[in-house]
Amino acid sequence: MQSLAESHAPEFLEIAITMPQAKLLYLLGAAGELHMSDLVHRLGVSLSTISGLVDRVVDQGFAVRREDPADRRQVMVGLTPAGHAFIDHFRELNARQMRELLEHLGDEDLTCVRDALAALANAATHHAVADGSASPRPSAAARKDPA
Repeated sequence: MQSLAESHAPEFLEIAITMPQAKLLYLLGAAGELHMSDLVHRLGVSLSTISGLVDRVVDQGFAVRREDPADRRQVMVGLTPAGHAFIDHFRELNARQMRELLEHLGDEDLTCVRDALAALANAATHHAVADGSASPRPSAAARKDPA
């Protein structure tokens, strides 16, 4: 991991947000627009911490706050187009790094990696279902194999 971090440090250092801000943006990117209270619950921090994080990503143009039309006492937070672009850029950096690593593997090692990723995806699905945060879905490998 140290070697990977060093080889891509300049690209990742150009990203001018903190890790808590990145977590907030990734959560909004995955879940969509959320109430501030949902952010408190999902990130496990106080409302004042969330408020400060949201202030900073709003100031950077990555997110927007608005009143919930169903309950004006509730504040909703969602990504702006710039926030979506940020997430896409960060994901592309990670994907490119993974592609560069995979280019150094032979067919047998690639098969092992594929099988390991399928096992992790299955474990994540089972964990999410047991946690109550998702419904059961077949893994990608199961969806591709009609047998």
